[in-house]
Amino acid sequence: MDNQQALIEKVNESGRQRAPFLLLVDFLGLNPRFFSLDQFEKEDIEINFPSYRTKIKSSKPHKVKLNKFMSDRSAYQRKFDLVKYHITRGNTFLTNLTCETPIECEASLDEIYTSAVAKYKIRYKDEWVCFSPETFIQTEGHIIRSFPMKGTIDASFPNAEQTLLLDPKEVAEHYTIVDLIRNDLSMVSTDVTVKKFRYIDTITTSEKTLLQVSSQIEGKLPENYLDHLGTILFTLLPAGSISGAPKKKTIEIIREAEGYERGFYTGTAFYFDGTNIDSCVLIRFIENKQTASGKSLVYKSGGGITFHSDAEKEFQELSDKIYVPGF
Repeated sequence: MDNQQALIEKVNESGRQRAPFLLLVDFLGLNPRFFSLDQFEKEDIEINFPSYRTKIKSSKPHKVKLNKFMSDRSAYQRKFDLVKYHITRGNTFLTNLTCETPIECEASLDEIYTSAVAKYKIRYKDEWVCFSPETFIQTEGHIIRSFPMKGTIDASFPNAEQTLLLDPKEVAEHYTIVDLIRNDLSMVSTDVTVKKFRYIDTITTSEKTLLQVSSQIEGKLPENYLDHLGTILFTLLPAGSISGAPKKKTIEIIREAEGYERGFYTGTAFYFDGTNIDSCVLIRFIENKQTASGKSLVYKSGGGITFHSDAEKEFQELSDKIYVPGF
């Protein structure tokens, strides 16, 4: 039995037993990791979710500053052009293109985790830290909800909210991802509907304020869904907002274009409290990467590419997303 199938069975059993857990799934689902709540301290894992958080450690919050070293603009252009090539040939309608950017930061991953302000925070050992604004799925009773997030703009831009909501590229991208998530939820639930469409979230960072666009989609799960919880969760992966449409072919294009391993970046973290699931997409992500000369920090970020995308704007969005959200 492969690693993923073994994890599916373990999550199914935990659902049947109503036993709480944390499940971390990497982007490609090749190395998922399962933890009971009593393993957090031993495994050196910290989480802060709306419904649960681990014990606060001693480090005090402070303003975290990053120095980023953006890749050569021409290197991004080559990746962008490859994605646009596939779009013009109908192989993909939306592709989430990401890069890793070297950064310098005096704070440790533990200090970054403590200082960041976000809806979801996770620190995994001394390997990576994530402060995500994006919910993947939540369950409440037999209702399952998803909140795809697509579209970002600097709030200081003139008429920023109107510009974001009316931009043809952003509109097309959001329609595509909402349709994809609606189809995904239809694989595991019934009566799937879009409850809220293209509403604005405000995110404050140490450098600027960003506006982001989300939607809310929900459906009804079967009565015995907890008996098959692992099967349901893995059916929905990877998250559509950080892969694209159609998923299978788009993931092939992503691997061809990006030229690096995402690992747990753009994967998913699921917390099960014994009754309901809450989860986030692992974006806004700093990794302590092992190199030939030792460890160095990289920040992984990206954005959705459609037929209407402009490389300069996409490169700027990639840069704008390199931040630690502050107070």
